[in-house]
This record gives sequence, structure tokens and C-alpha cells, in this order.
Amino acid sequence: MMSHPQYDAVVVGAGFGGIYQLYSLKQLGLKVLLLEAGNDVGGTWYWNRYPGASSDVHSFTYRYSWDEDLLQSWPWKNLYLTQPEVQAYLSHVVDKHDLRQHIQFDTKFLGAKFDEQGGVWEIQRSKGEPVISRFLVTALGPLSEKNFPQIDGFDSFKGEVYHTGAWPEHYDFRNKRVGIVGNGSTGSQLLVALAKEAKHVTSFQRNPQWNVPNGNRPVTEEERDAINKSYSQVWDGVRNSNVAFGFPESTVPTFSVDADERRKRFQAAWDKGNGFYFMFGVFSDTTTDRVANDEACAFIRGKIEEIIADPETARRLIPTEPYARRPICNNGYYEAFNRENVDLVSLKETPFVALTPTGARTADGVEHPLDVLIFATGFDAVTGSYDSLSITGRNGRSLNDHWATRPSSYLAFSVPSFPNLFTLSGPHHPFTNAPPQIEAQVEFIADVIKHAGADGVVEATKDAEDWWTDLSNDIVKGSIFHEPKGWVFKDNVAGKEHSTIFWFGGLKAYREHLDEVRKNGFKGYVFGGVGTP
Repeated sequence: MMSHPQYDAVVVGAGFGGIYQLYSLKQLGLKVLLLEAGNDVGGTWYWNRYPGASSDVHSFTYRYSWDEDLLQSWPWKNLYLTQPEVQAYLSHVVDKHDLRQHIQFDTKFLGAKFDEQGGVWEIQRSKGEPVISRFLVTALGPLSEKNFPQIDGFDSFKGEVYHTGAWPEHYDFRNKRVGIVGNGSTGSQLLVALAKEAKHVTSFQRNPQWNVPNGNRPVTEEERDAINKSYSQVWDGVRNSNVAFGFPESTVPTFSVDADERRKRFQAAWDKGNGFYFMFGVFSDTTTDRVANDEACAFIRGKIEEIIADPETARRLIPTEPYARRPICNNGYYEAFNRENVDLVSLKETPFVALTPTGARTADGVEHPLDVLIFATGFDAVTGSYDSLSITGRNGRSLNDHWATRPSSYLAFSVPSFPNLFTLSGPHHPFTNAPPQIEAQVEFIADVIKHAGADGVVEATKDAEDWWTDLSNDIVKGSIFHEPKGWVFKDNVAGKEHSTIFWFGGLKAYREHLDEVRKNGFKGYVFGGVGTP
């Protein structure tokens, strides 16, 4: 085994997390290899290339903060970045820092086994012989394992079938009848885009969701200059906030102002745009007080009824759940249903009976003719990214078996019985703007590896894992977030139990926990040499 290529660290995945982890470990002087299944960098932004794909985090905070020169110089023309812009940005980061030479593209990570005697990981890959590495960082991304609904006759459909998480390089939907299953952030973006180019679009809605405008527009040179000059304050605000979006989170309770003022504030947020701002920037208790949440729902409900021409379509688009799913924002989503070439099918009321060779049949007996069927049905989030992998730790312990009872970790990336393994954005990582929370994890992992030493072994204790997992569950216990069913708690995947897989304590508190662990000599970890620490 020891004749295989050897590295100090292997990183898996070339998205925001993997790229920064590669950079940070190279800065420590380590020999590092990054394995990437795609033929270029981007991670989620490489695979999700569907029409309309865009970030809903403002451009000036959807980026790295650690490269101050690039923070100032890399252009952004609109409030939001499109998929090609994000991928181009990450590609530029890799080239600027000469990281491409350390990346093996078109290579899938198949699994790994910890060698207890040698204190190293033997890592299997789809191209080339196994490699040996002291440390293994899996930056698979929390949204990488595609989720498909169970529909009878799935294989009988003769048209084109796509999942938004594995979008083809070439496609042409002109003069075609397209069905979109799913209406979350991805499905709503896709609907708005395809309604303008396809012959006909049918939205197969699984759960109606509250949608607000995103307010996307060009950014002026004056705005850009002002942000560049205040980036230190901007990022200080990001790191010391809950959702890390770069806006001040409200401290004003909903009912501390009268009805007229509430409506003015909601209207201003609607005009401004952004789903996270509408949820966290208008009032402080939208996600914690059910009556306050009802006020936000009532405002959006009024907008739906105002925008949609057909009352029956409006009725089907209005959720009966609280405003507590992952917030969604898209310009023109509700307006799209006023187009003659767009139809809405509520799968709650008329579920799929079966797919047919030429379309989809629903419970009301209607067969919907389709040339293309697109699944915007999301992912088996976080732990689902590991389901098809064989990762074996001490005593033959399987990572999937370890997570079979409940998702668990210490600080979102360490698991007892799996020494020198770090699952970046693993169970109970912050539910926030991704790049800032990824930076916090990457920098801590680099610090742990530095503390362990290139020949060391580090492992989280069972007590530490239990403490973090219990804390993550306790924080959200009794929360409104539990009421809707969706991917944030794994309710979107058939056969998976409702589980807390994110940290809802906010980025500020998360960073404080990481700092506290550092100050206490990496409390919760056991360090040692070769073999058992």
C-alpha cells in the first residue's frame, strides 16, 4: 500500500470550500492533491448550469474575503451573480494562485479507508491508482446528491429528461413543451427563464412557496467604489451577523409598530428585493413568532392575489405553511403565470399517477403532453452527498453507519472514529451565506492540521460530537422552521427521517464557538502520533 502516491492532504471537490482549503493547506507548505469529478472548477456552480441560475446573495458578499486584492478588483456589474460569473470568478482565483497544477479533474472520489497502523488514509479514485494521505478533507458540498421523486412509469417517458443539478452543456427548448417539477429557488428561476423561450411550460408544483422579488439591477460605479472603500466594515458586519448577507438584521419586533408602519416596511422590502432581507431584515421576530410570521405571509399573499390574473391560479400558488422555508426571491415569478404559455399543476391536489411515453398523467385524469421533463427537485442535502461513498474509519466503522441514526459532527466537520478526516460543510454547519461560513471552517481546519503536525493524528471525541449535535438540535427545537416540510430537514427525500442537518445559531455564534475551541487548546480533540492518538 505504501508504494502508492503519497500526500500530506487530499481535498475532494473544487467549489468554494475545496479551492480555499487547497490554498490554505498549500500555505502551510503541505503537499496537497485536490480531486474533482468535473472538468473544471466551480463545484455547485459547475454542475448547476440551468437557465436562470443565479446567486440570491448580493455580489459584493458572495465571494472570498481572504484575497483582498481580488475583493477590490474583480468586477461585478449587477446585484446578483449569474452561474457563468461565479464559475469564471472561481476559475480566476485558481489561476491567480497557481492552484490548477494541484487539481486532478475528471476524477471521482470513490471512498477511503483509514489505516490505523500507519495513521493515514488510503483513498480510491476513478482515475489512477489509490493515493495515501495523512489528512482527508471532503468538500463535497451540501447540495450535490441529486434527488428524484418516485413516479410510476419513470422510464417510460420518451422525451428529454434533465435534473438541474447535472445540466447539459447544450440544449434547445425552442418550440418544445417543457415540464418543470419543483418550484423552490431553482425551479422558480428556471420557470422565469424558460417561459420566455419554450413553446409551453407546465410548472408541476409540489409545495407552493413564498416568493419575493430579488430586486436585481445594475450596480453603479459610485456604489462599487463606496463598497470597495468600506470592505473592512462590510466584512466585519458579515462575520458578526446571523445570516451573513451583508445587511443589518432587524432588531424591531413586528408588533412594536402599527399596521400602517408594518405595511410600509414590508412594501419597502418588497421594492428593495431579496428573500433573506425580507425574512430577517424587516422585523426581528418573523422566524420566531408565529403571529409575526403570519403578518409577513399576509403581505405576500396580498401581492400574489394582486399580481395573478386568474383567481384559481393565485389560490394554488398561496402556501398554507408559515414563511419558514429557505427564503426564495425571483423577479417575475408570479408574473410568469399570467403568460398564455405557462400552466400550473398542483401536485398536492392532483399528484402524478404516472409518466407516459409522451407526457405525465395526474390524478384528475389529465395527461400533460411534454417534450422535455426537468426535475428541479433539489438534493439529498449534506449527509446525502456521502451515501454512495465508502468511507471507513477505525475498527471498520462506516461513516454512513455512523450517521444512520442521526446526522452528527463536532463543529460541522469532525467525527469520532474518523481521525484526520474533515467533512467541510458537514452536518450542523451554519445555515447562512455560504462563502463566509466556508471561510470560517477552512481556516479552523487548517489551524487544527497545523497544530497536529504533518505526521500527527487528530480525532474528535465522542463527548464533543454529542455536545455539538445536541446543541445544534436544541437551538432550533420548537422553531417555526420545523413546520414546513423541505430539504433543510431532509423531508424532501423519500425514506429519510426529519432531521436537523444545519446550525441555526448564526455565523457570529458559530465563529465564537470556533474561537473558544482554539483558545482552549482545541478542546474536544485528541492529538497523537502514528496510529491511535
